[in-house]
Amino acid sequence: MKLSRRASWFLTAFGVWSMIIWTTFVKNLWKDSGGQAFTNGDHSQPTAFFWIHLLLAVTSFLLGIAVGTLGLRGLRATRRTPATD
Repeated sequence: MKLSRRASWFLTAFGVWSMIIWTTFVKNLWKDSGGQAFTNGDHSQPTAFFWIHLLLAVTSFLLGIAVGTLGLRGLRATRRTPATD
């Protein structure tokens, strides 16, 4: 299967966007001031809310890496062959 240059750029951009968004999400989760992520303020007792959202963020981050990698591979392939867009 061959990806078009446009699709490759979209997948690459989506992968980068996903990594930025989910990294920011984890930073904000760690700095939780509302008391949902930790039972007390010193980060010693993570709650189920914390673990579920951390799992969501890590999974989405890894999927973003996979999608971005597909996009980069598609871009490299379009450089080797003449453009057909």
